[in-house]
Amino acid sequence: MTAIEVNNISKSYGKVRALDSVSFSVEKGEVFGLIGPDGAGKTSMFRILCTLLLPNEGTAKVDGFDTVSQMKDIRRRVGYMPGRFSLYQDLTVRENLEFFATLFGTTVDEGYDSIKAIYSQIERFADRKAGALSGGMKQKLALSCALVHSPSVLFLDEPTTGVDPVSRKEFWEMLATLKERDITIVASTPYLDEVRCCERVAFLSEGRVQGIDTPEVILDRFKDVFNPPGIKHNKASEFKSENVIEVEHLVKAFGSFHAVDDITFSVKRGEIFGFLGANGAGKTTAMHMLTGLNQPTSGTGRVAGYDIRTEHEQIKKHIGYMSQKFSLYEDLTVAENIRLFAGIYGVKSEEIRVKSEELLRRLKFESHANDLVGSLPLGWKQKLAFSVSIFHEPAIVFLDEPTGGVDPATRRQFWELIYDAARRGITVFVTTHYMDEAEYCDRISIMVDGKISAMGTPDELKAQFHQPDMDHVFTYLARQAKRGD
Repeated sequence: MTAIEVNNISKSYGKVRALDSVSFSVEKGEVFGLIGPDGAGKTSMFRILCTLLLPNEGTAKVDGFDTVSQMKDIRRRVGYMPGRFSLYQDLTVRENLEFFATLFGTTVDEGYDSIKAIYSQIERFADRKAGALSGGMKQKLALSCALVHSPSVLFLDEPTTGVDPVSRKEFWEMLATLKERDITIVASTPYLDEVRCCERVAFLSEGRVQGIDTPEVILDRFKDVFNPPGIKHNKASEFKSENVIEVEHLVKAFGSFHAVDDITFSVKRGEIFGFLGANGAGKTTAMHMLTGLNQPTSGTGRVAGYDIRTEHEQIKKHIGYMSQKFSLYEDLTVAENIRLFAGIYGVKSEEIRVKSEELLRRLKFESHANDLVGSLPLGWKQKLAFSVSIFHEPAIVFLDEPTGGVDPATRRQFWELIYDAARRGITVFVTTHYMDEAEYCDRISIMVDGKISAMGTPDELKAQFHQPDMDHVFTYLARQAKRGD
């Protein structure tokens, strides 16, 4: 029995054709993947199927109902998790769930059986605000909100972006239980291990379906997109002797809770240092102290020669920073963003003009200089945000999950920019949930429960823990965590 039927759907935004005669079908109870590079049209397709967007041409049916003429019928039958969490950050877990239940004309009590297996894992945090949850807990809450009205079809648009590997595995285990209830699932994801969890996938590129088949067939057929060749990088031997980051016994406590619990490490000039850990392990809190955004409770640290306790304003002048939520202004053009941040970093006007032209050439953005940043694909924004963050040639650049939600080919291009920065002597301090990216780092630390549990080169860590790759090393250590979310 067919649950979703898409026939020659097209969607344009001005001159941009986001979807071009797209057709596919999904069987009832199937786990179906919609995959492809950034800007391929995946999110537009999700929004059309969820009746949030009207197509310019073609038709689509969900559970036998037309997405244009029978919107209300569809909305009662579908659950939707968009790429950015749909939760209200300032509402509690329980309030979010009650709100979504009300939207669908039901109650949490009426829908409890349909979410019990998932919601029971976070129910003890019912009074905690959604904004204070870890990534894994937000996933579980968002999924509970999407399921509270017992939908027959579930749409998941990159639901695990920014979530650590262990939490991602748990999420897909939860989806497997939904399949047992005959719920149809359509998901997009940039993670290859998640692609392989689907029964069939449709590969979208430039708004067109390039192929529909099993994950193994599609990943092999389009391996240049999904499995690009590795990057060569001359590692540790090139480092200069001086440390640009020195941390000793650093602690950050919130009441009796130690988010960062006595960590000590150093990073050398020109090193690519991976700072890994599960959601809630303390990575971002540690990074905030190193970048002068937060004060330590105890311990010492120096960044680019400046004391993190007393010279945080100096630190800010000598570092670059790219957060999970991009620091670019979406309503300014590419060129305007470059000029703005170069000015903030104190770059002289004449230098800004010359270096801006050079940057646009390097990124191949010359024809997009006057495009609004908000109109760019995710991968383009990330490359631009990184380039802006090192425009002033800082001693160190801090990257907090810079490639979240980006396809493998675009991530490879991003890492070429990172390697180029390291060759110029810029130290790269990076957090990531992609374990193939961990392999690209010169050294790695892995945080568990606020402490550094392991540190070394990727090869050293794999040998130390007798694991075949960094994904297995990370999973082995992260599952030893004792403190709750």
